[in-house]
Order: sequence, then C-alpha cells, then structure tokens
Amino acid sequence: MDIWEANSISTAYTPHPCSTNDQHRCEGDSCGGTYSNDRYAGTCDADGCDFNSYRQGDTEFYGPGKTIDTGKKFTVVTQFLTEGGELSEIKRFYVQDGNVVENSQSTIDGVSGNSITDAFCDAQKSVFGDHTGFQDKGGLRAMGDAMKNGMVLVMSLWDDHHSNMLWLDSSFPVEEDPSKPGIARGTCDTSSGDPTDVEASVPDSSVTYSKIRFGPIGSTFDGPAAIRQRMARRKRGMKRFSSMSA
Repeated sequence: MDIWEANSISTAYTPHPCSTNDQHRCEGDSCGGTYSNDRYAGTCDADGCDFNSYRQGDTEFYGPGKTIDTGKKFTVVTQFLTEGGELSEIKRFYVQDGNVVENSQSTIDGVSGNSITDAFCDAQKSVFGDHTGFQDKGGLRAMGDAMKNGMVLVMSLWDDHHSNMLWLDSSFPVEEDPSKPGIARGTCDTSSGDPTDVEASVPDSSVTYSKIRFGPIGSTFDGPAAIRQRMARRKRGMKRFSSMSA
C-alpha cells in the first residue's frame, strides 16, 4: 500500500493488491515487478491503481505555489472506508494553513471521482489503457484483506535507478504522446531524474515527517471541529485513517 509517494512536483497514492496474502516464495522472473522480464508474472499487482492529481487532469492542484503548496508544511490524511467489513474506498485530503482541502477531482473524460474505488480503477484502467493487474489480483477487497493482517509504516527518501521517477512527475512511458490520457504525470522533463544527476546536484535532500497518527476518523488531524465532526458522522462499518504531515 503506497500511502504517500511524492516530491515537490507530483504525488500519488496507490494500493497494490496480491492474489495471496500468505507467506510464499518466488524465484527469478516468476516474481514479476520492476526488474523481472515479465512485470506481471508475480502474485502482486505491479502497477497498482494510483491517484495522481496531475495525471487525473488537475495540473494546478499540487506543487509549488499551487492549491497544495509544496513549499509549505501540510498534513496528508488518508481514510480507509469499509462496507460490510470490506475495504471499499480510500480517500485523500490535506490540511494546510488551517484549511482542510479535499483531494482534486478527476477531470479525465470517463473517469470521475477524487478517491480510489473499484469503479474508479475500472474506469481509469479502461480509459488509460493500463494493465488490469489491480482487478486481476482482487482489487480493494484483496488490499483490505492484507491490511487486516497488519502492516508496518515504512518511510524512505529515494531516487529511481530504473525509470528516473518519471512515472511520478513527468510523461511516462516517455515514448508515448504526452497529450494522451494518463501519460502526463507532472511537469518534470523526460530527461530529468537520473540518480547520478540528482545525487550530485542535491546531495543534501531531506524530508521531515511529523505527528504521524492512526485512529478513528476525525481524530488524527488538527482542523476545524465542524469538519472533523462531519467526517466522524460518515462512519459506516469499521473505518480508520492515518495522517502524516511533511
């Protein structure tokens, strides 16, 4: 569960379900994933179903000087909503300068919404022409089953020796027309992001995570009381969210 993949230009959150959540072993290309000759051979969804505001058509939502100004501190809130005990939706919103900001709406024709649901993922995969590994591996239900087993929050500051992070903040795949739906993911040039260049030009890169919380909806972030109470009233089934500020 990629709860927060981001830099100052772009961000995405992405569930990656697996067809089995039991301990198991794979070898070589049968593992699938980035460095396999068959990316989709493994038991887990290599691509996931992502929500990247820029990729979903709102190019002015996230970044320096934009609606969520990445030049200033902000809180990231993620809600995991259930129906009948099964994960049915993953919502995202932000808090900045005391204001609660809902996630941007997708403006791509045929793909609506501002959260991850199975319906959103079905539409997105169809319109973008992406691989359907998310659905094939069980979608949100399978992601929820994995979360029920317990997860550990892992944080890292990294660069990408395979794709130069272009899948996050540029046009990707680079050979595709950036005007095609789903290709443009951020404003970075397709020649950017080489780890050698990144490490040489900004060797002291850093990020600060603080006040990391997990709990009932409405309890983990500082915002207007009326907003938090409204969110708490939305509870149906068992719901939880975690929030991070950076």
